Amino acid sequence: MTRLELIHRAPEGGAVRETQSRTSRRVTAPLDDIASVLEQTGDYRVLRRLVPLTDCPDAPSEPTFIGLVVDVETTGTDFTVDEVIELGILKFEYGASGRIYRLLDTFNQLQQPAKPIPAEITRLTGITDADVVDQRIDDALVARIAADAAVVIAHNASFDRQMCEGRWPVFAEKNWACSCHQIPWREEGHEGLKLGYLLADLGFFHRGHRAVDDCHALLRLLDTPLRTSGRLTLSCLLETARRPTVRLWAQGSPIETKDLLKSRRYRWSASRRCWYVDLDEDQISIERSFLSTGTEVSAIVGFQNSLAGGFGADR
Repeated sequence: MTRLELIHRAPEGGAVRETQSRTSRRVTAPLDDIASVLEQTGDYRVLRRLVPLTDCPDAPSEPTFIGLVVDVETTGTDFTVDEVIELGILKFEYGASGRIYRLLDTFNQLQQPAKPIPAEITRLTGITDADVVDQRIDDALVARIAADAAVVIAHNASFDRQMCEGRWPVFAEKNWACSCHQIPWREEGHEGLKLGYLLADLGFFHRGHRAVDDCHALLRLLDTPLRTSGRLTLSCLLETARRPTVRLWAQGSPIETKDLLKSRRYRWSASRRCWYVDLDEDQISIERSFLSTGTEVSAIVGFQNSLAGGFGADR
């Protein structure tokens, strides 16, 4: 049986929102009916443009906290030399149960880097040198938005965190959680971990690789119950991120092992001038075995992980 993915694109000018006019609804209603008929045949999948999450109509009946969803677009993947060219943040209120109640603030700004944006980055993000001329991210505003956040969430947080902490010290003081690696997506019926793949599994598409659009996509994922277990996705993430972890230092690692360590998610501590990685307790013996082949491990320091203890950039 041939399967066809039909993409329902919104009218020119952006995503279809809950606040769209009655006229727009009349225009799209017949298309929605067609999409529903196609889906009911079982021969078609219909992807709809992602609609940003709307506020929950119910007042919270539980303790609530402030969270941030963060995404960066950069000139490359090496946090030691590359720069942030776009920062997106969604600030939201969530309950102890993992239920998301409302969006509090939306932030998206561009930054002109010291060097021209590589062509491959422009192809990926659509951000050009002309877009960022004289643009600068407001550091003070970023600090104010993040000040009262209990957790910062990113899809592949190990990358976003390194890029953010070097520029905005407020992020080094915050608890972080990774929606890519700290949610059991495969056990919940998903084959891919990329944001676009996960959205497609839920029947949506979005304009990927732009910071605030990726933030809206991630917040929608966090608000959606998981496929198999039915658990709230944010609740599952927070539970996983609270598990104890330990920090392992690759003391005395040769300079030529830098790229290998980076590929294994090690990060550089400028203050200790040493590479380190944060791991679950059951991963330590495996990593010690790897390090013993060419490096000397000076210590394994026990910490609670990002939500309980708050690992900083180079503590």
